[in-house]
Amino acid sequence: MDLQAGKALPENLAEPAVLVFEPFMFAEKRKAFSLIELLVVISVVALLMAVLMPALASARAQAHRMVCRSNLRQLVLANSGYAVENDGYYVPAAPDITAEMGGLYRWHGVRSNPDEPFDPMKGPLAGYLAGGEVKKCPEKANFVDGQDWNTNFEQGCGGYGYNHVYLGSRNWQDRQFKTLEQAQRAGWETTKTTEVGRPTETLMFADTAMSNRQSYLIEYSFAEPPFYVYKGKPVTSYYLSASIHFRHRGRANVGWTDGHVDSHEMANFDTSNAYGVDCADMGLGWFEPVDNRPFDLE
Repeated sequence: MDLQAGKALPENLAEPAVLVFEPFMFAEKRKAFSLIELLVVISVVALLMAVLMPALASARAQAHRMVCRSNLRQLVLANSGYAVENDGYYVPAAPDITAEMGGLYRWHGVRSNPDEPFDPMKGPLAGYLAGGEVKKCPEKANFVDGQDWNTNFEQGCGGYGYNHVYLGSRNWQDRQFKTLEQAQRAGWETTKTTEVGRPTETLMFADTAMSNRQSYLIEYSFAEPPFYVYKGKPVTSYYLSASIHFRHRGRANVGWTDGHVDSHEMANFDTSNAYGVDCADMGLGWFEPVDNRPFDLE
C-alpha cells in the first residue's frame, strides 16, 4: 500500500526488497600455515640451496677460467704480434730490472720514476692489446692494492707472469760481458721466434702471484722456472721462489708459445720462497714436471 496516498501499488511493480549485508557474511574462512608446514617449506628451500649452490659456484668458476684463458691467449697473440714487427724478437720482460728500485720498464708497462705505478698505456704491448691494458684475471686472488711500490713492486700485470728467463731475455744463454754497458744493453735482448724449438711445450704466460708475507698475495709479472740458469745451465741445488698461482680451484692456466692455452694442477711439492713464506699454503708452486723443461727452448 502507498502509505502517503492510501492507494494500492500497481500489480506490475513489486515491492522493493530491502537487502541487509552482514559484515563478512560471504568471506571464506581461511586456514593459516601451521608451524610444522613452515618448517617443512624452509627445510626444502634449504635443501635446494645446498644442492644448487655448489653447481652455481662451479659454473661461475668455469666462467672465470674461460675469461682467464681468453686473457692469456690475447697476451700470447700480442707478444707474437710484437715479434712480427721487431725482427722476430719477443718483448723484453724487464730489461732494466737491475737498476735502482727494479727499473722503469716492464713488458706490461712503464713508469717515469720508481715511486710511481707502471703505466700500461705506455707499455710495449699496449698497441697489440684491446684497450691497451693487460686485462685482470677475473678469479678473486685477494691481491693487495695500494701498497707502496717497494712492497707491491709489480702491480699492473693483471695477475699474469711472463717467461722472462727463456723468452723475455737471454738469461738462458752463456754470455760474457766485458763492460757494464754491454751488460746493460743485454737486458734489452730477447729470444727470437726461430730459436724456440718446442713452441707447443714452451710456456709464455701463466697465472702468477707472489707472497712476501704469509697473509697476502701481490701481483707478480714473471713466471719463474724452478731453477736458476747460470752459464746456460739450470742450477738444481736450490729452487727459485715459486710464482705460478693455482687459483682456479687448484689449477693454473698457461698460455704456450704456439698460442694454445690449457690448465694444470699443482704438483705435490712444497717449499718456502725468498721471503720465508710457505708457497703451498698460498697456492704457489709448479706443475709437473718440476724442472725447467716447460720453460726452456729445447
